[in-house]
Amino acid sequence: MQIRNASEADAAVISQIALATWPDTYGEILSADQLEYMLDRFCSADAILANMQNGQQFLLAFDEMDSAVGFAAFTIKDDFSAHLNKLYVLPATQGKNLGKLLLGEVSKRSSVAGCTRLTLNVNRFNKAKTFYERLGFSIISEIDIPIGNGWLMEDFVMSRDI
Repeated sequence: MQIRNASEADAAVISQIALATWPDTYGEILSADQLEYMLDRFCSADAILANMQNGQQFLLAFDEMDSAVGFAAFTIKDDFSAHLNKLYVLPATQGKNLGKLLLGEVSKRSSVAGCTRLTLNVNRFNKAKTFYERLGFSIISEIDIPIGNGWLMEDFVMSRDI
């Protein structure tokens, strides 16, 4: 697998990965209406591009056939921490350590930038919580984030040292 920096030109590819991953990840957690709303708001190419322009750094993972199969996005904070904004791997490639490799690259780049801590939010009902716990993250708080239309993102905030 190869991991490289994503550019604005990759926004559509990143969006395609997110659109293919979200229904599998959140289909049993969110209503169909909320899922559709969030896909449009957070996973469209325009939303990804806006994230890039607002300082999120994106990494793209490619398989041996040079197909994009996953991505991560993170932000370097002012308090010597980094925040993992997104980490998605296509369902067909999950369980092959791609998420772990992407997270490792985020940690490495964050450390080089002077960060000593990595945080993330994960839906309280998302199976990925156990993935993050296996990689050393622990829950530090719970947060409910209004996203519009009366819906909330019901998240755990997790953290680990880099």
